[in-house]
Amino acid sequence: MEWVGKWLNLRERLVEMAKTLRRYPWMVEVVKQRPMSILHPYMVEVYVARDGSDVCLSLTSSKAYCAQDGTVREVKLELEFKRYEVYEDKIREVYRPKGLLAFAAAAREYVRLI
Repeated sequence: MEWVGKWLNLRERLVEMAKTLRRYPWMVEVVKQRPMSILHPYMVEVYVARDGSDVCLSLTSSKAYCAQDGTVREVKLELEFKRYEVYEDKIREVYRPKGLLAFAAAAREYVRLI
């Protein structure tokens, strides 16, 4: 039951996660369909493309699930931090793809929501 204490101490993080899951209901389905143990709150990350065309849910360091045009796909999301900026009235981290993906024509900037 140690994990319950960790989650209770991170109340603000849980509120942000709940808001994000309500905003993007497909994420709930992704979590339901994948067998996994109870996650630490700081392992869950959500990124949204600056133009809003792509939203990604990262549950582990090796896998992410991204939705684009209503289709969810599993991807390897490799991002590197670029800067801080205001997004939805909060200071957020902005990331760009790293490696060869950074040179792709479709390379986007992602804002980390949680």
